[in-house]
Amino acid sequence: MALIDIIPAIDIIDGKCVRLSQGDYEQKKIYNENPLEVAQMFQDHGIKRLHLVDLDGAKASKIINYKVLEKIASKTSLIIDFGGGLKTNEDLRIAFESGARMITGGSIAVKNKEVFTGWIEKYGSEKIILGADVKNEMIAVSGWTETSDLELIPFVQDYISKGISKVICTDISKDGMLQGPATELYKKMLDEFPELYLVASGGLSSLEDIDRLVEAKVPAVITGKAIYEGKIGLKQLEKYA
Repeated sequence: MALIDIIPAIDIIDGKCVRLSQGDYEQKKIYNENPLEVAQMFQDHGIKRLHLVDLDGAKASKIINYKVLEKIASKTSLIIDFGGGLKTNEDLRIAFESGARMITGGSIAVKNKEVFTGWIEKYGSEKIILGADVKNEMIAVSGWTETSDLELIPFVQDYISKGISKVICTDISKDGMLQGPATELYKKMLDEFPELYLVASGGLSSLEDIDRLVEAKVPAVITGKAIYEGKIGLKQLEKYA
């Protein structure tokens, strides 16, 4: 049994692997021109999962970088969850046909509950992940450019009642800042929903951060910048597998 599922993130702009800080497209850093190389490197270190984000798609409100998804899915055995701009049934069809095993819906879960609930009913809770991006425990949408009036806990509660069992929760204030994740927030969520497959996202900067999440019984964590900036070595992550 894994101590915690380590899920590296690859964010895509123009087909390249990039990272943003706090979702700001102006603060973009390209880490690799070839996302497949990055994915294969993860796989070589025993990583099983991948969080692939189509940042162009998030901006355009439709799937854009599905060719990258297709390439990684066909040339690795990584279990890929894909997100970014998925708004229509057609977007979902393309994502799944291109090799995604799961998709993450964030803004759509706020702005078009009917469509998102339809996806849960059609594809099931194994394949549909709720993306809950938060600022001061309020849900933020549209690449974090706007904060809604929805509180995190009731928002998640509502979707659990509709069948959701996996949630990726990103504390925006932490994202890309390498200052540690929102462990207290995750504890609070797991107190409310002990059965939830909660994926912590944002702020991871060291193995100590991961150990704190393990202590808090958080099932999974997404890491991006910490790997790319060399704060966490892939070799070091093997002990959690």
